[in-house]
Amino acid sequence: MTSPAPRRLPGPAVGGVPRAHLPRTVLTSLTPIAWGTTYLVTTELLPPGHPLFAGLLRALPGGLAALAFTRTLPRGRWWGRAGALGVLNIGLPFPLLFLAAERLPGGVAATLAAAQPLLIALLAVAVLREALSARRLAWGLIGMAGVGLVVIGPSAAFDDVGILAALGSAASMALGITLTKRWGRPPGAGPTAFAGWQLTAGGLFLLPLTLLAEGAPPAIDPTAALGYLWMGLVGGLISYVLWFRGITTLPVASVAVLPLLSPLVAATLGALVLGQTFGPVQLLGFGLALAAIVAGQLPAPTSAPTRSRG
Repeated sequence: MTSPAPRRLPGPAVGGVPRAHLPRTVLTSLTPIAWGTTYLVTTELLPPGHPLFAGLLRALPGGLAALAFTRTLPRGRWWGRAGALGVLNIGLPFPLLFLAAERLPGGVAATLAAAQPLLIALLAVAVLREALSARRLAWGLIGMAGVGLVVIGPSAAFDDVGILAALGSAASMALGITLTKRWGRPPGAGPTAFAGWQLTAGGLFLLPLTLLAEGAPPAIDPTAALGYLWMGLVGGLISYVLWFRGITTLPVASVAVLPLLSPLVAATLGALVLGQTFGPVQLLGFGLALAAIVAGQLPAPTSAPTRSRG
């Protein structure tokens, strides 16, 4: 009688992160890194006064291109789900972020947006039926504090409407991420088609808002065309394909903290390109935010099994 084959164990971890998750985590992290270039591209390349138009071009052309390339449309209940996810992940956060940016200093808006991991930790209890994790909440607070130290200046001002808009944007994306994790991706729809559904839905949501709020689009010179191309291709289509692929394949705790990379990248580009400087407080904030991102990739500690006494 042959002995049963040994059970295959998960691959070893790298720095505590399961080896199987590492490549997907790195690819997914490219999305918030690309989003971190938005401030620099907007201020240096795009015409001022048309933030919603920039958001529209970031979503709709890439979504339509993805639909044309994949020739895959939602079926059945996925029409409603794709529309809801597109509004939550793309359509609502864009105008709310722009409103927050108009009413608040950029650092305050970025710090409030960094509340997203905390919101996801709470939504995971209600939507995913996961146990409330004090560890997730603690690292979420540490990450938010770290971002605040990096980007909030001494002259920061607060505005009630701006605060509500920034928190509303974070809550919309948090709910979108959580529902994406719960519903997954339907059979037969690859990451490109899945991203295309949501980009199109989000872009169609933004279209009437853009026309009502901003009117005719601005004149586009070669510099602006380059900026819009970057926003639509890299910050839009490619980023969201990687993002939604990561959401559906990685643990929600891993994905939740990755958006903290965006303000860190924005601050780094500000230092490298715009000549902004970092002091000890900003460096401490960087360390705290990066620690929260790394901690989000580690599996939750498990209690050691108790030995039975013979």
